[in-house]
Amino acid sequence: MSTSSTLQPPLPVVETPKAWLTPLELCVLGAIWGASFMFMRVAAPEFGAAPLVAIRLGLGAAILLPFLWIERHAFHRALWPRLALIGAINSAIPFTLFAWAAQHAPAGVGAITNSMAVLFTALVAFLFYGERIGGRRSIALIAGFAGVIVLASGKVAGASIGLPVAAGTFAAFLYGIGGNLVKRHLAGLPATAVAAATLSCAALLSAPFAIAQWPQHAVSAKSWAAVALLGVLCTGIAFVMYYRLIARIGASRAATTTYLVPLFGVGWAWLLLDEPLTVAMGIAGALILGSVVLSQRPVGGQRS
Repeated sequence: MSTSSTLQPPLPVVETPKAWLTPLELCVLGAIWGASFMFMRVAAPEFGAAPLVAIRLGLGAAILLPFLWIERHAFHRALWPRLALIGAINSAIPFTLFAWAAQHAPAGVGAITNSMAVLFTALVAFLFYGERIGGRRSIALIAGFAGVIVLASGKVAGASIGLPVAAGTFAAFLYGIGGNLVKRHLAGLPATAVAAATLSCAALLSAPFAIAQWPQHAVSAKSWAAVALLGVLCTGIAFVMYYRLIARIGASRAATTTYLVPLFGVGWAWLLLDEPLTVAMGIAGALILGSVVLSQRPVGGQRS
């Protein structure tokens, strides 16, 4: 842009959002995404993982489809196989793993392991794309994995939760792969439309599994309400909020909502589902959350 002001028309006055608006929206988004693990915990036992995920993806995609329709000219036919692959890696499979984990462990377990996605994104970028990981992120990864081990070794009501922890951790690893694929193969496309396209593909991929495993019994109104909120609020509306934040404050600052998700996830489950807060969950949550904060700190006081 030219630095000369003599030939430029006066710029329009843009109203700056109030100082409290961004922190409030980050907290609301963290609360919504934290609640998603509670809703899965409520609905998964009655629906089963595959039907729950298919409904969630379908409702979320429906909310975002208008954004895809507006930008449809940017999505040529050759792009759709790539979108389908990313939809499977970044949505269909990890959503199913978290839904399965919700059938076998408290909601807080999924919320805590979900936070590992930030660390896995850095790890995948280092292993497969040659990005420098640095000493601080290496320490953060070690601390995060230590938290996973502590969480997996714990018990709830005398039962081991190792497999649900492994499922949630692998889902977070898939998020790490998906984030890198989106960054490198879908750059330049409108982000909200990309989310609509990948969620739509994921919904279609999940549909046959949902039909095959559809519950043969009547599903309660409470579970239907939980899955509706999971799809409409925690997937569709939350994505819109997230990309609005990215447009306003940048991806790095918007990602700080990751710190709030496990806190709200554990808090909602304790408050509304009367789920226990164990020592292992507390230690693991502190280790993983601390590692995420450490990995995201700007170097030399600069923000990316």
